[in-house]
Amino acid sequence: MTRSLQNDRQAITDLIHLYCRSVDRLDVSLGHSIWNEGATADYGESFHQGTGRDVIDKICASHRGLLAHSHQIGNILIKVDDDRAGSEAYCTATLRLQRGETLMQMSVWTRYVDRWSYRAGRWGLDHRIAIRDFDEVRPVTALSQPDMGSRDHADPSYAALHLKPQDMP
Repeated sequence: MTRSLQNDRQAITDLIHLYCRSVDRLDVSLGHSIWNEGATADYGESFHQGTGRDVIDKICASHRGLLAHSHQIGNILIKVDDDRAGSEAYCTATLRLQRGETLMQMSVWTRYVDRWSYRAGRWGLDHRIAIRDFDEVRPVTALSQPDMGSRDHADPSYAALHLKPQDMP
């Protein structure tokens, strides 16, 4: 693909979306693929400050203990300057967990403030600051039980998108 401002912005947007897919499908290799070598992540002192790939490992491990989770992205701003870029993306994460007999739902509103670079023919994430704006946890009553999706490569979306691990960026 020929590089243009529009193509660069779309490539970065796709990587932001792939990050959410990776943590929702517990797809560690996909999550690792969005980070450049040596990339760092700051999710706050209480959660993670270290490498980008390590934060994927930590998030996926913590999500395995949940019943369900969904990350939604909105309001993406991207500024591209040659082989470097900055972005801000708003994320709403909704997570379900069981506490004793009570079904709980946690909602987290976060902004991903990212620095990107274009290396070896692809965009990758160099540094992320995850700013938690606010959150909540509350008891909920489920309307139904999910019966079609899964949090792994068996999810129907992999077949629909013809995705295999080797196809990832």
